[in-house]
This record gives sequence, C-alpha cells and structure tokens, in this order.
Amino acid sequence: MIEIGRAKRASQVYGFDDIAIVPTRRTRTPEDVKLSWSIDALTFDFPIVAAPMDSVMSPATAIAVGKLGGLGVLNLEGLWTRYEDPEPILAELAEISDAVAATRRLQQVYAEPVKAELITERMRQIRDADVPVAGALSPQLAREFAGVVEKAGVDFFVIRGTTVSAEHVSTAEEPLNLKEFIRKLDVPVIVGGCATYQAGLHLMRTGAAGVLVGFGGAATGRTRNVLGVEVPMASAIADVAAARRDYMDESEGRYVHVIADGALGRSGDIAKAIACGADACMVSTPLARAEEAPGHGWHWGPEAWHATLPRGERVKMGRVGTLEEVLVGPSHTPDGTMNLVGALRKAMATTGYTDVKGFQRVEIVVHS
Repeated sequence: MIEIGRAKRASQVYGFDDIAIVPTRRTRTPEDVKLSWSIDALTFDFPIVAAPMDSVMSPATAIAVGKLGGLGVLNLEGLWTRYEDPEPILAELAEISDAVAATRRLQQVYAEPVKAELITERMRQIRDADVPVAGALSPQLAREFAGVVEKAGVDFFVIRGTTVSAEHVSTAEEPLNLKEFIRKLDVPVIVGGCATYQAGLHLMRTGAAGVLVGFGGAATGRTRNVLGVEVPMASAIADVAAARRDYMDESEGRYVHVIADGALGRSGDIAKAIACGADACMVSTPLARAEEAPGHGWHWGPEAWHATLPRGERVKMGRVGTLEEVLVGPSHTPDGTMNLVGALRKAMATTGYTDVKGFQRVEIVVHS
C-alpha cells in the first residue's frame, strides 16, 4: 500500500503496458505448443472467446469462430434479437459521422424490445451449424429470458455486465440472486465482470463455471472517464487468479476458469493476460477489424447505447483482414492485431512452455 495523502492509502496496480514476460533458459518449437482449452464438457482449439458485442458477433461470425476452433458468444440483447434483419440498421449506423448523433441513434435502435422468439432463432442458427452455442445477457435481463436461453440448447450462458457482483443490493427492485439463479439452471454459466480478489471469490461461490475479469470493450468503453471506475488488467487478473487458487482449497478441488475481458487489443496483451493467470481471453477489438465483422468498420459496446448514461463510444476500426486471418493467421502485422493464436503460440514457445497451465507460471517483470 502507498499513501496518496494523509487520509487515503492505495494499492499499486499494473496494466498490460506496465509489464513484460521474461524468457526462460528453455525455448520450444511452436508446433509443440498445445493451446487447447477445456471448460465444462467442451474443449476448444485455443483459449480465445469472441466477445458478445454487436459490432463483433453476428450468428454468422459466431459460427465462423466456432468452425475455426474457438467460442463465439452472441449478444442476446443486441440488434440480432431485437430485429429480424438488423443489417440495414448496422449499415445506417456506419454512415453517421457525428459522435453525438451516433449515440442518440444507438439509444433509439436499442430501445426496441428484445424478442424471445429471436433469441430462440439465433441460437438455433448457430446450433444447426454444429458449433458450440453461447449467448450473453446482462444481469438485468438474465432472469426474464433465462428459460428461453436454456430451452434454446446453449452450451454456455454468459451473464456479462460492466461490473457484476454476487451481492447486488437494490431498494427499487428484487435483485438477481446469482447463486440461486445459477443453481437452478441446467447449463454452465460464465459471469462477470469483476476486478478484485474478493469480488472474484464471491462470484466463484455462486457455482459459475467461469468468471470474467475486467469491464470488457476497453477500446469503446469510457467507464473510467464517466464513473471513475477501473482496475488495470494485469493486477485484476492476478488477484482473481489468486481467488481461484483459494476457492479450489475452499471447495476441495472445484476449478473455476478465469477469463480476461478487456484491454486485449493486441496479441501481446492476450499472452500477458494468460501469463498473469487467465485461462482464456474474451476478445473484441481485434475481431471488430475483421472483414466479416458486422459493425461495418465500427466498434461499440453496450455502454455506448445506455439509455440514461452513455459512457462509451463508437470507434472507427478499419479492416485488417478476414476473421480467419485475424484469429489464426497465417498473416502477420507488426502491431499485434492479426494471427492472435499464432502469436500466443510463439510467445509460449519463446519462453519454453507447451501448455497454457504452465505458461501461467512464467516470470513477469514490471517496467521501471
């Protein structure tokens, strides 16, 4: 702890730009590195999850990510479950250049109610492609549509918000009891975000299969500017990874996956997140640059269309290549925005590790 004044002490924390991974005495051939990630009953070729954001995931891109060996999560309160055909709206949003006008229009189009029948249809589209099915809702809508999501035959139910706690208190409405809610579901739940040891531990105690660390959408979110709330990701992941270790002891061996969710704009950030203790990474910004991304070159998160307090923005991303090139190569770019899987494999090989669990123990240094 450090003093920031006589009345306040603070922790010293670090983001990805503050740290670096240290090489060891051993190196490996990249082909010997195994990136497979198993959570619940499913195994994926690599530990990268596509974030449930309308500018990143459509049913088609979720299917494409699944075919490549990853997990794509569809936003179940996004445009794809509010409109039969959101493509004209997505095209319209791409043509608005003024930031204020864009926010106003986002609020208008997202005011359309979520439709249960569209949740069912979108999940069916993905399931019929024979890839893993995952859908995300905010805590506010999770209870209302839980039955619909469960009946749709999803493999994972993601409950994702700016900050999700196991002890939400409200005098205006009955809060969602996460532990009770998850216990009643017959589908594994991934929940978050959180950013501290204690919050992570409490979420693990709800029975979740995975916990999201971070606030997601770092390139488009402005929660720090509007609310003053943020925890740099390297420290947040390390703290929640410590909670995972202690929860394993507490629960006599139950393992909860830690999934980094935020500030993962480059392949090096993904490597650092896993080096800090993450089992997998939920990625948005690099995938928003793919040619198939539904955002038409723009990227935004749910904060951008919040009904009363927008604290995000649309960001012009541009295109760098196909979804396949962005995720698994073989193309490379010097800025770490393509071949995310190949870069992670190379980082692990360079430091002598052949699996993700081992790489979580790699030495890290802080920049002076």
